[in-house]
Amino acid sequence: MRFSPLADRLARDDTQAWNVHRLASERRARGEDVIMLTIGDPDFETPPVVVEAAYASMRAGRTHYEYSQGDAKLRGEIARRASIWAGRAVDPSRVVFFPGAQAAMFSVCVSVLGEGDEVIVPEPFYATYPGIFAASGATPVHVPLRPEREFQLEVAEVADAITPRTRAIVLTTPHNPTGACMPAETLSALGELCRAHDLWLVADEVYASLLFGGRKHASVLAVDGAEDRVAGISSLSKSHAMTGWRTGWAVVPEPLVKRLVLLLDCMLFGSPPFIADAATTALREADAATAAMRAAYESRAAVVARIDGRAGLRCHMPQGGMFIMLDVRACGISATEFAERLLENEGVSVLPIEAFGPSGAGHVRIALSADEEILAEGCRRIERFAASLSSVPAGRSGSGP
Repeated sequence: MRFSPLADRLARDDTQAWNVHRLASERRARGEDVIMLTIGDPDFETPPVVVEAAYASMRAGRTHYEYSQGDAKLRGEIARRASIWAGRAVDPSRVVFFPGAQAAMFSVCVSVLGEGDEVIVPEPFYATYPGIFAASGATPVHVPLRPEREFQLEVAEVADAITPRTRAIVLTTPHNPTGACMPAETLSALGELCRAHDLWLVADEVYASLLFGGRKHASVLAVDGAEDRVAGISSLSKSHAMTGWRTGWAVVPEPLVKRLVLLLDCMLFGSPPFIADAATTALREADAATAAMRAAYESRAAVVARIDGRAGLRCHMPQGGMFIMLDVRACGISATEFAERLLENEGVSVLPIEAFGPSGAGHVRIALSADEEILAEGCRRIERFAASLSSVPAGRSGSGP
């Protein structure tokens, strides 16, 4: 049976990172005691005011076609939020609404990348990026985010990676899986590279509202002089516990807007009006829920950090988001084997980061998507398992790698 080159490219097995989560889900479905710390689905409920707005919208008959670019009121609210991040006015005409940030990233990439192009992407990277680049026909060029630099990007290494075939730089900030936040100075330097080499600068900023320690988000939209080559992508999935609502967007230059809308016309022919009304309400009235989640994630990160230095484990404290990276190299086995055996022996699922790029080797990602009591129990089990592998016993300090 024959398939298209696109379908064949997407069929490549780039999904090994999710195997532990799949196995854990199967065990939990059988009624086993499993603590799930693998995926970034908030354990909070969508704010009630948002749910009620969707009900009211459907009762009012807002269940028919809507313009593919998105509802005008919603795009206005997104533009208002983007203007805060950009430090200057963002016109709603530059906003395109998508069913999630994943769809926004896919659509932007297939609109600016093509066969034979190269795209620079820091690694470790979010696990779906290889499929997106494969769909566009572009080849990813990886620049490492090293644990010894707390996973911060080195601009000089990006510059060295640029070739005549380079078409774009794709970033995630705050970063998934590492939790590192890219400073404004780094973004500005990347903007200079993009101007000098005629490149697109694309950034996934879905965790922008979940920064710790009073940090302010440095957005790609604030890069001076790069407005005609920047795409800023975000959503309400993490900030308002709306993963299932599929509410994402891209803020892009006007010429790219037209191409994205044409792509949406081909795929969806409109966005759901009642979802748009719920998203508008979230942006207008539900930021208190975001503040509560941000405080909870920061507190949960501190719970996980208690195992830092124990049984050879080392925690990389996140600057934002809902994950914490755990260095397990001192345990003497790969991160994948660590995660698989941890699930088998202790009933805790964490995500091995090796499939996200070579710089993640020896690290697992812990999702802060459980309450502090569950996280504390999960960490006790992780420490106990690590102690069974390490020369450093549980409850004792170790220098780590």
